[in-house]
Amino acid sequence: MTTTEAASTSAATVTPDPREAIGERIFAGAIASNEMLTVHLGLELGLYQALKEHGPATADELASRTGIAERYAREWMEQQAVAGFLTHDGEPAAGKRRYGMDDAHTEVLTDRDSPYFAAGAAKMVAGIARAFPQLADAFRRGAGVPYADFGTEIREGIADFNRPAFLHELGTAWLPSVPDLHEHLSTAPHARILDLGCGIGTSSIAMARAYPRVEVVGIDLDHASVFEARAVAREAGLEDRVTFHLGDAADQSFDGGFDLVTIFEALHDMGDPAGALRTARRRLAPGGTVLVADERVADTFTAPGDDLERLNYGFSVLHCLPATMAEDPVEAAGTALRAPTVRRWAEEAGFEHVEELAVDFPFWRFYRMGG
Repeated sequence: MTTTEAASTSAATVTPDPREAIGERIFAGAIASNEMLTVHLGLELGLYQALKEHGPATADELASRTGIAERYAREWMEQQAVAGFLTHDGEPAAGKRRYGMDDAHTEVLTDRDSPYFAAGAAKMVAGIARAFPQLADAFRRGAGVPYADFGTEIREGIADFNRPAFLHELGTAWLPSVPDLHEHLSTAPHARILDLGCGIGTSSIAMARAYPRVEVVGIDLDHASVFEARAVAREAGLEDRVTFHLGDAADQSFDGGFDLVTIFEALHDMGDPAGALRTARRRLAPGGTVLVADERVADTFTAPGDDLERLNYGFSVLHCLPATMAEDPVEAAGTALRAPTVRRWAEEAGFEHVEELAVDFPFWRFYRMGG
């Protein structure tokens, strides 16, 4: 073996220091966390929108357009360029340098109707940051952090995060994956859909648009969400077919006779999930269907986990579990809702059939329940 070969073999067998690997992950996480919050600033202050509408700008021009201080505008634009979110013209003088957005970043950060829109994630992180001081106290007392305490950011962030899928896939892929249901909703003269945990109503509106004959009723436990959902229905010109009500999904006081009951990424947040499914079943018309979409995680706990497991557990610790714990829950599931748990709840609710649908969506599994 030559000296070069020996050195190469020795280098290949050196085990990396695990402390360095963990430290590097934390360092990368700090960068990502900071950048997510600066993206939220850009959204909150209308900085991206100003660049989209008026084109490239100096710090002074952006400050004038948006009503912020020039010094903050300059620092934010420099940071965004360093992070790769903004472009710049290469001008050496900081005060004269012009910054802009390329088409890809403009679409991802500002076009709420695009399938690539992803800015909602930054809003969600900001909502968690808002409520963070309450979280440690909730851990100590075994209490919760009410959903409303996460503020506008979490409400709008969740809605924006899910909006592209509701707009582009709910009526074209998800519901058509159940042919008999799709046919009924398309042709029945008086079909009705109940959307439980509807949030600000994006899913309800999407279903009403996909099926022009259908009446949709949305129910949510959050006052602000219901108020906003009603405004969304008015803006869409659909308030004659789409109505929203404040209420608990497990509440049995609402009328029944629904052909479809949907629960989109909300079952794991409900304080009595089996009770909610039981009530959903009782509200069905004969032959009706309950459709549940919730997290696409592994069927059993596995650690270390993949990116999707890590994402869901992060949201669970910081938002979903604390918000559920604030409801005095029968069972607090957390975000990592596994298929066997969904099946157990469906069985407790009295469903005879539970089918996992072959829907190709990276974040959620889809369950059809009936009988």
